[in-house]
Amino acid sequence: MRIATFNINGIRAAQRRGFEKWLRDRAPDVVALQEVRAPAAAIPDGVFGDHHLAYEQGNVPGRNGVAVLTRVPPAAVRTWSGAVLSREPGEDHLDTVPTEAVPLARGLREFAGQGRYVEVDLADAPITVASLYLPKGGLPAHLQKPGRMREAPDGGARYERKMRFLDAFARQLARSRRAARAQGRELLLMGDLNIAHTRLDVRNWRRSNQAEGFLPEERAWFDSILSPRTLVDVVRARHPGVAGPYSWWSWLGQSFASDVGWRIDYHLATPALARAARTAGTDRDPAADCRISDHAPVVVDYDLTALPTLSAPRRAAAVRADLLP
Repeated sequence: MRIATFNINGIRAAQRRGFEKWLRDRAPDVVALQEVRAPAAAIPDGVFGDHHLAYEQGNVPGRNGVAVLTRVPPAAVRTWSGAVLSREPGEDHLDTVPTEAVPLARGLREFAGQGRYVEVDLADAPITVASLYLPKGGLPAHLQKPGRMREAPDGGARYERKMRFLDAFARQLARSRRAARAQGRELLLMGDLNIAHTRLDVRNWRRSNQAEGFLPEERAWFDSILSPRTLVDVVRARHPGVAGPYSWWSWLGQSFASDVGWRIDYHLATPALARAARTAGTDRDPAADCRISDHAPVVVDYDLTALPTLSAPRRAAAVRADLLP
């Protein structure tokens, strides 16, 4: 099964730049999208081909918006807001429908309506797939220096908002992982996490030590959600010890041509699913003027025949003990 994540930086701009050709040529079975950035009425007709759409638009005009595309209608859809736009191929209706109830972790309600998270249970595989767009954040107040920042100093407000999100989302992620496991499903969290985890994930890591997205506390949070028993960084597991493969480059200057990038788009999978990955990497465009987005798709081929099966009693025992890999 081919599964991709792609921050498209606006579906209308991505369509103009070749998103439909990428979707047709790469033929992924499942795609997690971030920054769709369009009200339902403005989604271009037919842009998602023969995929079913589960879209959490959010309430921030022109910002955010996450989706999951699937070949087969999903068995279930969940969002933090409790509503989703679900479309079959060829449909263009604007009606949202209720999703399954999701108990939100403490501190997460602040972000529930922003269009940052949607998850689906695949109908054709024992996997729960989630698409996440994590806040970009900013610098803490003590690192903000007027005249040396692209954005006006905000006293650390964006930084503090991101840290609140990270704290709450770690709890929510643990809940989602355990809920998937209780149903005999693997969990695959994909998306733009706006954090480069290690030095291998930033080309100029020395210069980035005091940049948002590479702060020590952000990287420590990333450490805390990964382990051999919980979630595995699939692309890093397939490319150990090498720089990249990067997934984001600035539009400015020669960043793309010089491969001065960041790896901030991820597949984070429960261990059994991570072991089923056969190929993993980014679809880096051949030239700067061919780019669909400032991000590249991250694509992984999974061999689902490699996934283990457990009896109900063994699964229940593993859930209780929190031991199931």
